[in-house]
Amino acid sequence: MIVSSEQWLRPKQTDLQAIIETVQSMLKKIETEGDKKIVELSQQFDNFDPEIIQLKNPEEYSLAENTLKHLKIAATRIEKFSRFQMQAYQNSSFEDEFGTYGQRIEAIEKIAAYIPGGRFPLASSALMTLIPAKVAGCATRIAFSPSDHPAILAAASLAGATSFIKLGGVQAIAAAALGSSLNEKVDMVVGPGNAYVNAAKSLLQNQVKIDTQAGPSELLIISDGSTNPDWLIADMKAQAEHDPMALSIIISWDKHYLETIENCLQNEEEGQCLLNDKQIQLVYAKTPAAAIEFSNNMGAEHLMLCANDIETNLLNNYGALFIGEYSAVAMGDYCSGPNHTLPTGGFSKQKGGLQVGDFLRILSFQQLKVSAYPTLGETAVTLAELEDLKNHKLSIDIRMKN
Repeated sequence: MIVSSEQWLRPKQTDLQAIIETVQSMLKKIETEGDKKIVELSQQFDNFDPEIIQLKNPEEYSLAENTLKHLKIAATRIEKFSRFQMQAYQNSSFEDEFGTYGQRIEAIEKIAAYIPGGRFPLASSALMTLIPAKVAGCATRIAFSPSDHPAILAAASLAGATSFIKLGGVQAIAAAALGSSLNEKVDMVVGPGNAYVNAAKSLLQNQVKIDTQAGPSELLIISDGSTNPDWLIADMKAQAEHDPMALSIIISWDKHYLETIENCLQNEEEGQCLLNDKQIQLVYAKTPAAAIEFSNNMGAEHLMLCANDIETNLLNNYGALFIGEYSAVAMGDYCSGPNHTLPTGGFSKQKGGLQVGDFLRILSFQQLKVSAYPTLGETAVTLAELEDLKNHKLSIDIRMKN
């Protein structure tokens, strides 16, 4: 079914309140009972006791030579882009008639990266979360995961984890944010996870910095109808592999093209299921301008632009932009370089994807000269009087009269 861009509504996530209440209860028990509860939850949900795993060199894990080779290629690409980003953050200062002012760049000292478990090893998540922290200069980089698959361990080692703790779920986020016998309390928690992990991150924001509140993965494709439809169908199917609630949308002002894609999907069982479950949705826009407006209102996690006549600077809200038919989102998921840890649910209107700067603190400094008084001092005194802060005024007056 093809819907118009004016009719489309973002799907609502169900049972979020119930999840939040469940996680709140779990966190309260962990705060009260500490390690005992962490171990109990790990046994309950993952059937193992938490443990610290000593990481070895990547070459020491039982990985196929080709697998290790390409893990290293992906790591190199991600590190290259992270170092490119790092260039934007520099210690700098300036001097004027009133003094010297500037900024110093310092890394967050202790971070934790959550690497989900599951049927298959998500080694790419280890690379994407730990490498930017290493480039930023974070001294402590703890990997948490319920999986000890050799590929995850090798990726964590390759990405520069300083320790690896086999622990998953809400209990892992709590251990990272609150501290445990396995680890010291960290200053920041990053990484993807299920709805319970995301709820834990959100609820612990008053105690630890987080990267983003991630929901089901999203893809929006803007197409002028010139790209091979099989390519874009493959891209949308790839997105559906992330999560049963993952969403792929293609929007076009070429209705015949959308009908062609719909027919292709209806002619196969997988495509029918994805359409029926609304994991793939087809949206018709009357004009390219309407498609641009739709995109900026949605703020999709992944935005793929397959329309030569649309300028990229007109697209303002997205987690990551993939330009042209050869820029498959799956390439970004693994190895092109920019981070795949991205905001969902429209949060791209507030922040971009995980990057080196998220692991940095920009610290300002100032050293005022005597010449700042009385000229600049008079400004400060006037504002102190306006706000009726008498001791602020006195602090400045004392220096002006000296």
